[in-house]
Amino acid sequence: MSGRSTHAKVILGQQLYGRLSQTKVLLVGAGGIGCELLKNIVLTGFGDITLLDLDTIDLSNLNRQFLFRKKDIKQSKALVAAKIASTFNPNVKITPIHANIKEPQFDVTWFRGFDIVLNALDNLDARRHVNKMCMAANVPLVESGTAGYLGQVQPIIKDRAECFDCVPKPTPKTFPVCTIRSTPSQPIHCIVWAKSYLMPQLFGEDEDAGGELDEAEKQGENANEIAALRKEALAFKAVRSALRSPSSGENSSSSAAKLVFDKVFHADVLNLLSMADMWRSRAPPTPLDFDGIRAGTFVLSPRTSQNGTSAPQNNNASGSGSSATEKQLNGNGTIPSSSNAAGAAKLKDQRALSLQDNVELFVSSVERLAARLRAGEDTISFDKDDDDTLDFVTASANLRSAAYGIPGKSRWEVKEMAGNIIPAIATTNAIIAGLIVLQALHLLRRTYSALRNVHVQFKPSMPLSAITMCASNPACGVCRDTYTEVRCDPARVTLREVVDGVLGRVVSGSSGSINGAAADGSEADGDGERDGPVEVSVYEDKRILSDPDWDENDDRTLESLNVTRGKFLSIVDEDGEYATIQVAISPLSPNHPVDGPALILPDPLPTPPRREKPRPATPTPPPPPVLAGKKRSAPDDDIEEIDVPSAKRSRTDAGTGTAKPPFTPSKKRRLEEDGLLMLDREGEIEEDLDIIEID
Repeated sequence: MSGRSTHAKVILGQQLYGRLSQTKVLLVGAGGIGCELLKNIVLTGFGDITLLDLDTIDLSNLNRQFLFRKKDIKQSKALVAAKIASTFNPNVKITPIHANIKEPQFDVTWFRGFDIVLNALDNLDARRHVNKMCMAANVPLVESGTAGYLGQVQPIIKDRAECFDCVPKPTPKTFPVCTIRSTPSQPIHCIVWAKSYLMPQLFGEDEDAGGELDEAEKQGENANEIAALRKEALAFKAVRSALRSPSSGENSSSSAAKLVFDKVFHADVLNLLSMADMWRSRAPPTPLDFDGIRAGTFVLSPRTSQNGTSAPQNNNASGSGSSATEKQLNGNGTIPSSSNAAGAAKLKDQRALSLQDNVELFVSSVERLAARLRAGEDTISFDKDDDDTLDFVTASANLRSAAYGIPGKSRWEVKEMAGNIIPAIATTNAIIAGLIVLQALHLLRRTYSALRNVHVQFKPSMPLSAITMCASNPACGVCRDTYTEVRCDPARVTLREVVDGVLGRVVSGSSGSINGAAADGSEADGDGERDGPVEVSVYEDKRILSDPDWDENDDRTLESLNVTRGKFLSIVDEDGEYATIQVAISPLSPNHPVDGPALILPDPLPTPPRREKPRPATPTPPPPPVLAGKKRSAPDDDIEEIDVPSAKRSRTDAGTGTAKPPFTPSKKRRLEEDGLLMLDREGEIEEDLDIIEID
């Protein structure tokens, strides 16, 4: 027994430990959790690991992703992590893949080649994709995630526990177009404007902004604001041209920066101020003066911010917090000495920027970005680790904030908000990675009763919370679907052939097919039709391809509909009686005969279960008839008399022992006014009265 594996064999047992070296593991993600998890599974004894990640290493990763070093920046995370982790255990086989997990080659067949999948992703869309692929391939999955001191681990196995999509996830926060473009009131509004609007307008593709404004107009947003924004979009074309024109002089970039500034922070603000109705209930913005700010003669007057508090304007270079610390490092707060320059550089991201600082940062970043465009870059998009784009967004957001009386943000704060950075703590990642391995071992042992959803909480009294597995959500649109797979040549197979074949209908077409129903034949009626949905709609993701009233695509090939390898066709029962069938599209095998059929159907064909109809609510008994109303004629039908027990015991007279009438004189008078005749005893009914007798 070697020293490397001694403890693992004792803890896991000889049988389970012996299986680990043959277990095929897919680890998706080589970031904060992924690095810790890769180290854990390598040292535990997993022998066949495929590591997939699309990302490259950034400087900001080095504080928590310990497999990487500064020399590895800009290299593939998967390749570097696999190389370093291999040295921990020479017996392990790690296959690194630098790619996107959503690429078509990673289809259901590929996922089916693994015994277990471990997710270490920070992207909601990718996590949903992996969850669906594991449901289709019927491969166990361990899902995980962290946010600061919080974290969770969720083992997922089809038909035994809820999947990742069984619980709806919160949608990302969005803001109305007119709030971002015309009436910001918070720092995040200005940051989103600089990142998602100004940056693409100046340095992105020359797209027509009319579509976004058309949609805003349909949503009922202010028509005057939208008209002003259309005019503003046209004016940007001249600015874009100036940024891309070849240098004609030493100050050409500076003049382009001034042109952008005057357009965005002066002319556009004046244009908004011309719409007086917009500013009746809110403080108007202040146009900024480029030359005045640089000369130090322009000063913003103190004003009240949108939320009613006094907003700091940062007209001069004095600051608070970390900026004050930098001022001390700089001696007198002017120019840092060479001995203090390194310390000052470390704090530059955290210090408060004055209005003049923001203008200089704006000019500098525009010059750098314009130079990149002139050097051949077609477009430049925001990247939190790109200093040029981060400087531009920081300066632009702070200048807009100043114009609207909104507090500004430091460069670090802008990076955190614009980059959607969730604070990551190495210790939390390490705890979650260990919990993932424990849940993975339960899955391999098939001790499903021991599986737990585990949460790391910010509670000293209970830092870990383990919850038993919950049943699948019956309404889940992922794990409650029926999955199947067809192999085909998308260039020769039509949509009708696939749908009819999967549903067990007669397959007709020139492509030929092998029908799995011939071997199955179950649940077929006398006409050869299988029991299942009759009228269906067909989707690819959210795109509708066919429905009972629209069949124009039915005779088109899958390739012409862009339904190719790795994608799913969703066959939805129009009556809602049967579960949805998810058809995974896979290629024909490499050794498939050239003259063989272009479509190979699954054998047996899928049999979607009937949906459980919600139980009707238990009907509540009707309320007792109200003994009030006008007299009416008795119906011709016989009236069945039903003895109803009295709700209350009859009151008796203390002296005589006889029952008292169940009503007082005043109550009797009110009921008679409503048309009810209250009798003290039987036999008082006159025969010629047209009444209904009620016991």
